[in-house]
Amino acid sequence: MGDKKKVLVTGMSGRVADVIRKHLGDRYELSGLDLVAAKGVPCTVADIADLDAIQPAFEGIDAVIHLGAAPKPRDPWEDVLNSNLIGTRNVYEAARVAGVKRVIFASSHHAAGYYPAKAEPYTTIYEGRIGEVRRPFRKLTPNDIRPSSYYGVSKAYGEALGSYFHDAFGLSIICLRIGWLTAPDDPTFSPAALSLYLSHRDAAQLFQKSIDAPVSVGFTVLNAVSDNTLSIWDIEETKRVLGYEPQDNAGEDWTPDPNAPPVM
Repeated sequence: MGDKKKVLVTGMSGRVADVIRKHLGDRYELSGLDLVAAKGVPCTVADIADLDAIQPAFEGIDAVIHLGAAPKPRDPWEDVLNSNLIGTRNVYEAARVAGVKRVIFASSHHAAGYYPAKAEPYTTIYEGRIGEVRRPFRKLTPNDIRPSSYYGVSKAYGEALGSYFHDAFGLSIICLRIGWLTAPDDPTFSPAALSLYLSHRDAAQLFQKSIDAPVSVGFTVLNAVSDNTLSIWDIEETKRVLGYEPQDNAGEDWTPDPNAPPVM
């Protein structure tokens, strides 16, 4: 255990954390921080909006994966303010004070969510009218910011705040704009999901490579999706910076599911 990196995961009771535990639990010494205790790992129960309460969880930690947030695109402003804005600042600050070397911030495609909602050809792809799309088209990069909700705004804010904490304090921060990590691991319920798909094993690889990336990766924002045929998200920089080698492709076939969660 002593040779393993100590990795703190905020939001340890959530879906993405389940993937991290399953795929990376043997590689790292994991601990958690959440409003409720997570099974199978030591967990500090505290609200990330309370800096003093969460600070002890960061002591002796090598890297933090910051997943904790009000998770729904339509969560009310008050929840987003406390968890995603104040909470993210507190996570960065707690990491700085404790001497943590790296934070991996779980950003989101919602930071650019109004591109597929309002701009072509992205809207056409998300609606599944693939035959109408003229290729090649420009894929969206992390330089594209067009939030589709308060949640999306909070993710763009977390990226900007990470840039500040890197420049001001030297904290290494890797922001992953996560696509759609589904449970079960099957995106074939809509064309939008096929475009956004991030498989469980590709997600695990991205987090592992972010934890172990060299110190020269000081601050960056990267798209985090699998190698999808219908993807509108450019992952060339992700491959270059992290050495990411996606294993999965969602393909082009789907069966509409009226009970599927909405994209926006």
